[in-house]
Amino acid sequence: MTLIHQHIAAFLGPGEAVHLARAQLRQSRPAALHDHDFFEMFWVQNGRVRHHLMDRHEDLHEGDLVMLAPGTAHGLQGRGDTTLVVSLAFHPEMIAALATTHPALQGRLFWSGGDTPVRLFRDSRQLAALNQAALALEVGRRDRLGAEAFLLPLCAGLLDDETVLPAGAPRWLATACAATRDPKVFRDGAAGFVRAAGRAHPHVSRTARRFLGQTPSDYVNAVRMDHAARRLTGTTDTLAEIAAEVGLPNLSHFHKLFRAHHGMTPVRFRQQGQRALVQP
Repeated sequence: MTLIHQHIAAFLGPGEAVHLARAQLRQSRPAALHDHDFFEMFWVQNGRVRHHLMDRHEDLHEGDLVMLAPGTAHGLQGRGDTTLVVSLAFHPEMIAALATTHPALQGRLFWSGGDTPVRLFRDSRQLAALNQAALALEVGRRDRLGAEAFLLPLCAGLLDDETVLPAGAPRWLATACAATRDPKVFRDGAAGFVRAAGRAHPHVSRTARRFLGQTPSDYVNAVRMDHAARRLTGTTDTLAEIAAEVGLPNLSHFHKLFRAHHGMTPVRFRQQGQRALVQP
């Protein structure tokens, strides 16, 4: 397939460090792939996308976010009438400098050092926040300060959500872990995890035990309880509403799992969080 080379100088004006573009993708397969001398990040804002790489393709859905290092050849294809993607190109010198300033980034995300795209997931609330940040960047400054103001909060949130897997873990397991952050997936429990993995349940269970040290059910329940904790401190929703939201309408079971994960009851957790608030 034809390969087109893109250069950062074609996208950035004087003093700029980031370029943002929105595109409604065509449903036809791309006639050529492209690579670039800059760092690229894109996410699926709406619809479904087929992401073509040199040796394979992968299907992406709303909320999927991909980070690519310079030199990665790829192309995008819409899989519906309303596929919308937001893409950002970052100056390579800025990205390189951030890993020096913030050592926690080294070996992660843009700085993973591999030529395989890093695929992550943002749930509906995180995606809304990401789109708001993109809108602010779109009408604001595009210099290094503006680029870092957009990128660093995103990276901090991604690192908080990231499941670090041992060397040798299959890529599909990382994909399943990322997908499980989506309420549409974790509401279905282990079945949602297995579906995201795209492998037979016994194989997924064996691999999860080996590389995660826990079963798919245990992993999903931990994600559920983290989500429930955020809802308890960030909303006034009832326990029954939150339990149903995470796919556990049985309140007794929800209480048992929450207490095992957080060391206290949901009511106590909410009370403790409310007491920690500093009132004006």
